[in-house]
Amino acid sequence: MDKPIGIFDSGVGGLTVAREVFNLLPHEDVVYFGDVGRYPYGGRSSEIITRFATQDVALLLEHDVKYVICACNTVSAVALDDLRDSYSIPMIGVIHPGAEAAVKATRNGRIGVIGTNATIGSNAYARSIHERNAELKVFSLACPLFVPLAEEGYVDKEATYLIARDYLQTMLDVEIDTLILGCTHYPLLKHVIADVMGPEITLIDSGEETARAAYKTITESGLLHSRAGQHPSPSSEHKYFVSDVPEKFSQVATRFLGRIVDRITRVDISTY
Repeated sequence: MDKPIGIFDSGVGGLTVAREVFNLLPHEDVVYFGDVGRYPYGGRSSEIITRFATQDVALLLEHDVKYVICACNTVSAVALDDLRDSYSIPMIGVIHPGAEAAVKATRNGRIGVIGTNATIGSNAYARSIHERNAELKVFSLACPLFVPLAEEGYVDKEATYLIARDYLQTMLDVEIDTLILGCTHYPLLKHVIADVMGPEITLIDSGEETARAAYKTITESGLLHSRAGQHPSPSSEHKYFVSDVPEKFSQVATRFLGRIVDRITRVDISTY
């Protein structure tokens, strides 16, 4: 189906999901919306989060997307069921793929989850894990400073290691063997987190798992772009939209994606 994939997030973190989609589905066009003007969604009421997310999806549908990836942990935890009730388009969030991968990966039945205050407060990962195996023990920890460190490019700084060691000692103390990176910013700090946790701990990148699940659905549902079968495959086209000034988004997006992102359109999301 020669329509784009839609991806939305409350900000720039969802670009780590987009990066995995680009890698797995290089022949697909992508429309990305980052609601940077209203970021963060965490801390708002469920009604407001649902309204914002509904507007985000409406914008993507205006671009005739065939599949929607909710790359926002807060929306995935709070509003995804309502979005699925409102729209018939196939849709996936980031909670369940990450939880499922962790359940499969754990050997000692002790899983850690790190994320923002809002995501950890929602307890969404723990619920999703226990839906799959009620016997597993889940330990959840908010690591809010990881987001600004990732956005500012502090991925190799000693300060980042110090903060990570301080945060993650709790997880080491409870002897988890699997750790879910429950925020789409955190993959940028994956090597720091891996160094602190050690080689015996399996890291689960929820964004990466979501991209894999999307790949499986798109491939098996006949939604692949026709250029997928062409060799060499023609270039795909990606479009980026934001709800506030795009300059900061461009800087962070280039860091997240490892490529220059400079064609970004600002939209008034309140009109949707």
